[in-house]
Amino acid sequence: MTKKNSLGRGLGALIESQETMPRPEPAYTKQPASSGVAEINIDQIDANPYQPRTIFDEETLNELATSIKEIGIIQPVTVKLNDDGRYQLISGERRLRASKIAGLVKIPAYVRKANDENLLEMALVENIQREDLDAIEIAISYQRLLDECNLTQESLSQRVGKKRATVTNYVRLLKLPADIQIGIKERKLSMGHARALVNIEKPIDQIKLYNKIIEHDLSVRKVEELVRELSATKTEAPATENPVPKEYENLKHDLSNFFQANVEFKRSNKGDGKIVIPFKTDEDLERLIAIFDKLNFK
Repeated sequence: MTKKNSLGRGLGALIESQETMPRPEPAYTKQPASSGVAEINIDQIDANPYQPRTIFDEETLNELATSIKEIGIIQPVTVKLNDDGRYQLISGERRLRASKIAGLVKIPAYVRKANDENLLEMALVENIQREDLDAIEIAISYQRLLDECNLTQESLSQRVGKKRATVTNYVRLLKLPADIQIGIKERKLSMGHARALVNIEKPIDQIKLYNKIIEHDLSVRKVEELVRELSATKTEAPATENPVPKEYENLKHDLSNFFQANVEFKRSNKGDGKIVIPFKTDEDLERLIAIFDKLNFK
């Protein structure tokens, strides 16, 4: 399975708090405030309508509830104060649910000011930074940030403290067939397997290789090898393909030098074609993306 990397800059970069760091028990205010930390009645806190996660494991919630009964809540939840005097949850859904199971009446909370767009962004980024998310949940959160918060992949990568290529790799997973996405969610294959499958052009070929991975427990390296073999077979020049005119050879040479890659020109017998700029690794792809960024290509 994929190795868990260190988590970017986290939600703290957005809401100016350090919620992921251990803290001593604060002296909570007894009356809710417009900013800071307060003890709030649980029944005054409404769920976050933008919460990306809808399924919570009952066993782990009960375990957390038991811990809360014994030692209390170590880390307050984060809420915003609404105009009607009630609070809306920004982050800490599991802690809130577990506190209800534990029978708490009040819960410590950081009180923030946020509009609806900020609320969505905070919830999504907080969701992304969780270690127990599967790759599809992360991909969906990235896509929602792009679509609903009007972010570019570049600005999104800065928000979550990840490389732009990492964001791109996750979003591409959403192009996979539903069966494969379900397999990823069920941890039947790793992010490495999924990234290899994305590079296959036809969904039917993706499904075939996916089934082969499950049946034979193939390693990521083996899957990458099979994808390369399949790609080589698919890209062999067909008999009907026309050669690129010689007058374009100089352009091909210049582009290859510019991108430091073996640029290829492909053309069918109908006259249409494409220019292919290959890359070998994630780092190589990031290098190419940086070149396009300098050219103001979006």
